[in-house]
Amino acid sequence: MIKVLIVDDDFMVAKVHSGFVRQTPGFSVVGVAHTGAQAVEEARRLQPDLVLLDIHLPDISGLDLLQQLREAVPELDVLVISAAREVDTVRRALRGGIVHYLMKPFSADDLRERLEHYLQAYRPLTSSKSTAEQADVNRVFGLSQQERPLPKGCSVETLHLVEQLLRDAGTDLSATEAADALGTSRVSARRYLEYLSEEGRVTVQLRYGGIGRPERRYAWRKAG
Repeated sequence: MIKVLIVDDDFMVAKVHSGFVRQTPGFSVVGVAHTGAQAVEEARRLQPDLVLLDIHLPDISGLDLLQQLREAVPELDVLVISAAREVDTVRRALRGGIVHYLMKPFSADDLRERLEHYLQAYRPLTSSKSTAEQADVNRVFGLSQQERPLPKGCSVETLHLVEQLLRDAGTDLSATEAADALGTSRVSARRYLEYLSEEGRVTVQLRYGGIGRPERRYAWRKAG
């Protein structure tokens, strides 16, 4: 079981993220911290395997906290979860040796995908193996597949229709709205929309309101 420490200044956000982690098999939340000082203290005490780290903390930047956390737990891995989108921030985080950078807002599925990638790609390198194969390294750097195929049951023709719909919409659409426009099921529409999101061709926003999960809204990513 991978022990996870959540570090976020917002108490409610930390609670939500803890719930997301607990939904992912193989991971357990061992603690939550809301400041940098508390994060270092909890890291020393709990010895987590992975920290979900926010950049904006009240007493220190998460980027500056990275080194302190690794001094407390030398074998610690860090996954940054932040609303910070500045290129320099992302670059500094990458240079700090993080395993992933996930931008807020995101869904439970988004986080689960990153955690599963961490479980499958990074954790084997900390196992009892004394040497790594090229395939092990490829998994870490996302090179397991040279070309990602469409999801099973999806067609190139329908994908082009979804792309054209988003281009012409001029606004964001939900999977339900896209399905109604295309005459397909919501599940089918969402599979295409999520594929385009993972390919970086559409952006995703979460719309909160009412009871239940936030609605995912998709918009065509404009050039430049």
